[in-house]
Formats: sequence, structure tokens, C-alpha cells
Amino acid sequence: MARSQWSFKTAVELSAALAAKKVSAVELAEDAIGRIERHDAKINAICVRDYERAIAAARAADAELARGLQRPLLGIPVTVKESYNVAGLPTTWGIPEQKDFTPTEDALSISRVKDAGGIILAKTNVPLNLADWQSYNDIYGTTNNPYDLGRTPGGSSGGSSAALAAGYGALSLGSDIGGSLRVPAFHCGVYAHKPTYGLLPSRGHTAPPAPPLPYERDLAVIGPMARSAADLSLLLDVMADPDPLEAGIAYKLELPVARHTSLQDFRILVIDTDPVLPTDKAVRSTIDKLASNLEKAGTRISRSSPLLPDFAASSRLYVRMLLSFLAASFPADVHAGAVAAAAALPADDNSLQAELTRGIALSHRDWVAASVGRTRLRAQWRELFKSFDAVICPIMPTPAFPHDHTPDQAERRILIDGKPHAYTDQFAWPGIATLPGLPATAIPTGFAPDGLPVGVQIVGPWLEDRTTLKLAELIERRFGGFKPPPMFDD
Repeated sequence: MARSQWSFKTAVELSAALAAKKVSAVELAEDAIGRIERHDAKINAICVRDYERAIAAARAADAELARGLQRPLLGIPVTVKESYNVAGLPTTWGIPEQKDFTPTEDALSISRVKDAGGIILAKTNVPLNLADWQSYNDIYGTTNNPYDLGRTPGGSSGGSSAALAAGYGALSLGSDIGGSLRVPAFHCGVYAHKPTYGLLPSRGHTAPPAPPLPYERDLAVIGPMARSAADLSLLLDVMADPDPLEAGIAYKLELPVARHTSLQDFRILVIDTDPVLPTDKAVRSTIDKLASNLEKAGTRISRSSPLLPDFAASSRLYVRMLLSFLAASFPADVHAGAVAAAAALPADDNSLQAELTRGIALSHRDWVAASVGRTRLRAQWRELFKSFDAVICPIMPTPAFPHDHTPDQAERRILIDGKPHAYTDQFAWPGIATLPGLPATAIPTGFAPDGLPVGVQIVGPWLEDRTTLKLAELIERRFGGFKPPPMFDD
């Protein structure tokens, strides 16, 4: 069955086609549903289907369009990471004990997507507790990369990235604390945006069976995913604004306009590797090619700067604070074992693996000291962004790696230019933006020699999300972007 002309169009393009009555919302929903039913037995990106309500919503959208009404996402097919509450659908976070947990109300972001006219088709697969760069669990099984079914699509928003790459709707919602938006975007050749910390309210993106109350999740954000940079901005604006339940506490974070609207005006620092976590040839090559192309387009490119915060020190601080936060939900015996292991570590062991263990055992006193270090780090980034408008750097050290379900992640290894490295060291590159809470836009830049997608992240100043998004748009317009996976380009 040949693919529809609409299957891989962007949300912006689909909105224009709907307004011009070249296609209906029902046709778009049926096309995406048809693709899921035709292809997802191989990919397994979709874990919960909501077709009946989707078609009903699409019919309602067509009625609004016929009356000339306009809403930002009216009639656009959307998928949603399984971890978001959608009323009437299970939210499990891949936890077998929660397989029957069904929320009765939508997450705030889901309500906003629906209010904007988005048509929610289905929920997408995740790893257990959202805690992996792969997407598999005992409830829904393993999600495969559409470019190579034997490899990861990334995690924890891997189902969303695979769904986008396979043409299951134009937009998806994900989340990120350890790269969970940017890593799957990188591995599946799509776009994602990790917003400035605190920009998007996350009520209802809550591990079951916790109630959907607004609360602060240190380092964690929710964000948009798409097949084009402009679509990221479209969905970001729908998801933004404070949570009304936090009135008096939350405040509207006004986003400045992009610093520039032309490639020639940008000042960009480009980093392609670091001894803390080297990148392989495929990643370095795509970054070098992009830097060269940008220079030819008139962009001011620097390949190093003394203003860049110490990557080793910030990576150690990041994994320490990350695990301190995550360990709050660990079982008591696991936590006790990690505390004992941390006490036995040599004082001079400053590896990322050691810092992960120390983070689990971090006292509140030590966490406060670490938070002071993060404040200093943010000040360093502010200084850097007086001289640069953005930093382009890796997201992960390699393209998508083969599935590896070894239960203890500490025992897993990845190969970087043929040399084994600790699996958990992959926290380093996502952490460059996560720890200081900076916006970072993941963009595809092409393919490795073996056909796997590669890409970069564009890191920008605090609250200047529109700068990284605009630069992503300009790069896409000039050098190209998403290309469908050959196995599923039908």
C-alpha cells in the first residue's frame, strides 16, 4: 500500500492543507492509524491505542474547520509518551505493578493539546520508570529503531521518536531528565526541544499511582517532539504558561525573541568531543561537516573557548545531583546498599560511575553544597553567552546502539570507535544542558555510513528557547532535516 502524500508532512504543512480544505482531519487521523496498523508490529512504538476517541475528535475538528474556526493544532494527529496521564488510558511508566492504573483526568499538557485542537491517537512506549536510553518493559515489550530494528530508538521517549520517524502523526510529547527527549530524537533522526527548566508545567506527568499534583522535579522537564524545527515552536507555545494551580507561586516566563534571524549573524561555539566521554567518528564527522557548512554560510564559528565551563567537573556534579533526586524513590534496601558502596569508594575515584553512586548516598547538606555549585555553573554559562549565541555539541557518543537488556546497567558497555566505555557515562553530553537548566534543541544532521541517523544539540541561554529553535529552523531550511526510514517509507 503506497503511503499518503500527508504521512510525513509537518504540522505546519498539515495546518495549511486543512485550512485550504485539501485534506480533512479524519483523513489525516485515518492515514496515521493505517500506518500504525501496517507497520507497528515491527517497530512496537505504540503501546496504547485511542482510535475511537481520535476519530470522534477529528470529526469535531472538521466541523470547526468548516465553520472557519482556527486553533493552533486543529486537526493535527498527535502521539503522547506513555508517562503522561490521559483520562481513561493506562499510565504505567512501564511498571508491571501499575499495569491497571488508569487516571481519570488529563495531564495539564494533554488538556492544552486537546484545547488547541490536537487529535491524540495513541500513547508511545517507554522503559521501566523512564530510566534507560532504550524503550522496553515487561508490559509492552521492546520498541525498535525504524532505521535498524536491531537497535534502540533511544529512551525514555523512544516510542515517541520511533512513531514520528515512522509517520504516526506529526507531533509527540516527551520528557527529559537524562536526555530523554534529545537522545531518542538523535537516534531516530527527528527533532526535540528540552525547554528551559521550569518553562512548561508538568502536572499529570507523574509516576503512578501518585496523584496529579503540581510539584517540583529537580532537573526534569517535559517538551515537544516533531519532524521539523518549526513544529517544535508550535507545540511549545501550546504547552507553555504556568499551572493555574500554582497561582501566586508560578509566574509566566516571558521568552525573548530569537537573537538573530539569519545564519550570518550567529556566533556559535562548536564542540565535537571531550576526554570525559569521547565521540566516535560518525558523530565527530557530522559535527565537523555542519560547522564547515555554517562557516560557508557566513556564521561565525569557534571551535574552543576558555569560557566553556569545565566539562569534567560539571558532568560529575550533574550525575551526582541527578542520582540524588532519582534515589528518593529507590527501595530502602537498594538505597542502603548504595550508601555502603559509596562509603567504600576511594576518595580519589572521580569517575562518573563513582559519582553516580555517591549521588545516591548524598545527604541534604551535601546536596545544598552541590546546588551552590550549580548556581556558579549557571553564572559561567551566562558569561559564555555574552560572547556566543549558541553552543553546538553532541547528544550521544555514538549512533543508535544494539539492544542490550542486561539488567544491571553498570554491566553494559558501548563501543566508541571500537573501544568499550561504561554505558552510564552516556549521561555526560545530555547533562551539559540539563544541569544548568538551559534550553537545548536536538536536530538531525544526516546519517552515519551505516545508515543510522546522527545529529546535534543546540544549547542556548537561559529562557532563550526561541534562539535555539530559530537556529534549528535556519539550519533545516539551509541544509535539510528529517528523512523517512527506508524500511517504512511507504
